[in-house]
Amino acid sequence: MTAELMSNSGPREGLCIAGLSKRFGDVVAVQNLSIEVASGALVGFLGPNGAGKTTTMRSVVGMVSPDHGTITWRGKPIDDATRTRIGYMPQDRGLYARMKVKDQIAYFGRLAGLSASVAEQRTSYWLDRLGLAERGNSVVQELSGGNQQRVQLAVALVHDPELLLLDEPFAGLDPVAAETMRTVISEYAAGGASVLFSSHQLDLVEQLCEQVVIVSEGTLLAKGRVSELRSASPLRWMKVEWQTQIAQWESPEGTLLSFDGIRARVQLPATADVAACVAAAARAGSVAEVSIEPPGLDEIFVELVGASHRREEAAQ
Repeated sequence: MTAELMSNSGPREGLCIAGLSKRFGDVVAVQNLSIEVASGALVGFLGPNGAGKTTTMRSVVGMVSPDHGTITWRGKPIDDATRTRIGYMPQDRGLYARMKVKDQIAYFGRLAGLSASVAEQRTSYWLDRLGLAERGNSVVQELSGGNQQRVQLAVALVHDPELLLLDEPFAGLDPVAAETMRTVISEYAAGGASVLFSSHQLDLVEQLCEQVVIVSEGTLLAKGRVSELRSASPLRWMKVEWQTQIAQWESPEGTLLSFDGIRARVQLPATADVAACVAAAARAGSVAEVSIEPPGLDEIFVELVGASHRREEAAQ
């Protein structure tokens, strides 16, 4: 998968990060990174630890000053007034440990410009919505990690932002809380908000997002629709299942990854003669089912990041 697959154009009505670069001493955190998140888009921001995702998000909200590049929201530079319309959920919790949950959420709502009464109303709504109604009078340090994560989301959403930046929002959540988080994020995008979120849980990203951005070592590897990135992969996965056990089988093309007498999994080049492979399986026994699919998002991610690391090592 090469740079030719990356799109250099994109919608400008939402968030536009263009040519972003940031260095911390000798460490290049972000290098000439460009990302677009349209209104109503939900974009997964993927990369290994240290890839530059957090630095990029902090640059958008003004916590980091980029060395180069521009960041705009709806075609204009982001200023203090614009930041009141951004909801940011950092990976490292930014909560006051000894402050009551309900007071904390309302406080951040006031900082974003809500009146006291509106902040209180919206705090009650999010406490209910996120399953925290009974913990409103608890101080944050008394909560489990998962519940603190819910409070952090409430803080990011209390002022009804137009742009959501969520850094590892699913970390530490149980399945029920993760489902609530997934529903809320989807609803915000469906309502017209721009949503950019990072996660190492690629199965969730693939379920939630049509579009992803993949980075490594601060550099863009690929961006676009998940379906397009999968289709552009040079690999395919073939699965064969026979009705009865067979003694052995070898695919005429590709690499046999697993075989137990009933089921086989083969890695094929995208250019493989699939008909010949299926015919070979049929000659070996009565075939019950055959499927051919491009790699999943997790496999695309490993393929791209692994290739990037190999290029870095070769250049040293």
